[in-house]
Amino acid sequence: MNKLYMKNDLYFALLWIVIYCAVTAPLREAFGDDSLWMVGELLIVALILTVFVKRNHLEEKIGLRPFPKDGKRYLYFIPMWFLATGNLWGGVAPVYSGWNQAVALSTMLLIGYVEEFIFRGLLFSAMLSRYEDRKAIIISAVTFGIGHIVNLLTGQLAPETFVQVIFAVAWGFILTMVVYRSKSLWPAIVAHGLVDAFSVFSREQAAPSMWLMWIYPLVTIVVALAYCSYLSKLKPPEKSEEG
Repeated sequence: MNKLYMKNDLYFALLWIVIYCAVTAPLREAFGDDSLWMVGELLIVALILTVFVKRNHLEEKIGLRPFPKDGKRYLYFIPMWFLATGNLWGGVAPVYSGWNQAVALSTMLLIGYVEEFIFRGLLFSAMLSRYEDRKAIIISAVTFGIGHIVNLLTGQLAPETFVQVIFAVAWGFILTMVVYRSKSLWPAIVAHGLVDAFSVFSREQAAPSMWLMWIYPLVTIVVALAYCSYLSKLKPPEKSEEG
């Protein structure tokens, strides 16, 4: 792993995206989010990547550093925390029952960690070393959202898929800009984990309505535009301010 990373960190990141999708998608389809198979697979991926980064002292490069102490610079990430609760806006009710709910919750939290580690940590840091910052941010955010086009293959209607893609792109910009400005993955990991975790407590997941399918994405887009505009105007923090 180390040789591949040192030779080409971008290819390394892309390889892990392929591995993650190739393993996770079939397991998810076959066993569901409330499966120990999912938890086990995500734990293995998380451990492998974390140990690799720790052993090679790459924490600084990929952003696996402490949560930013200067939170007020980023409005304490309040816009992001607000949007993270969106899956609960239509009502709260466990999607699963008993043990299955706990397993599904673990799955969602692990997905938040693994996906941010791969997409915002490995991939985004690799692109920053090759491209202009603005280009790297746009590519990272847009590709994160475009991946949701695959939902068309499951029979989902085109209008719904289009909204999901724009919704994911908006989240992609928020998460990427937060990592870019704060130099830490942890705010993005926490936010991503919360979005996914709250989905297993969402009454809307059982019977999606206009609220979850349209209002939440639209609010996310509006907040993303305002928040990312604010973050883009921030100057890099002084060394003494970094967490």
